Amino acid sequence: MKRVLLTGGNGFIGTRFKEAHHHNFEILSTDVAELNIHEKDKIQDALRLFKPDYVIHAAAIALTDFCNEHPEKCYAINVTGAANIAQACKEAGARMIFLSTEQVFNGNPEGGPYKESNTPIPDTMYGKNKLEAEGLIQSILEDVLILRFTWMFGVPERFRPVVNNVLWDTVKAVMKGESIRVPSHEYRGLTYVNELMDQFDTIMDLPSGTYHVGSKNDQSRYDIVCLIMKELGLEHRIEELIIKDEIKYARKDRDARLDTSLIQTRGIKFSETSEAVIKCVREYNLKMN
Repeated sequence: MKRVLLTGGNGFIGTRFKEAHHHNFEILSTDVAELNIHEKDKIQDALRLFKPDYVIHAAAIALTDFCNEHPEKCYAINVTGAANIAQACKEAGARMIFLSTEQVFNGNPEGGPYKESNTPIPDTMYGKNKLEAEGLIQSILEDVLILRFTWMFGVPERFRPVVNNVLWDTVKAVMKGESIRVPSHEYRGLTYVNELMDQFDTIMDLPSGTYHVGSKNDQSRYDIVCLIMKELGLEHRIEELIIKDEIKYARKDRDARLDTSLIQTRGIKFSETSEAVIKCVREYNLKMN
């Protein structure tokens, strides 16, 4: 059985990877308490002792506002920490899988969907961190996978956290009876995390390189939220709870969609965002009427 060392093991992706693939791999899941990615010697010791075939580097500070407000702290984790992991992988002969983000394209003047060949122009500290880390890792390692994810969504599960995402934010607003403002000028791919987990073991053996990973989407965030309301059985409450924000991003659409054609040619398939939303709502029986 091949071995996987996982950083950020207590996070949204890490906990779900462990649950989905603990029968397929021997997994050493680490988080900051077990493996501080600032400490080069301890990282090298961990890889030397465990001898992983793969290192999935999911540890990061991904909160956009926090990164903008604390650039030095976030740089140390998102960039320097990633480079430390890459160096240890080189010495141990392990394959590194680096989780990156659509946010590397947030500052591009042209709209998406973006191909891997498009030049990223990030305008957030988090996006800048991830792009710099990508470059550093590729300068250290020849065999590395860079996976730029679209926005993942899912629901809370036992012992597995949930990050802010369009589906769950909508469900929470409904349960609280609170209205939410939703931009009509924002376009992003939204990917059902379980579809990623079902294929992650196959993704791990893709040829080296950078891949855009996730669902295609041609609908605005507002359109998707309205779809979620309909699938929840709450179409009659859209006007009450969903405020269409036509001002935010009105000067220039926020378009962070990724073109995922390349990874699809490798046999990795994702539902389109609208189909993925319907699938998730039905799998977890979230209908409310």
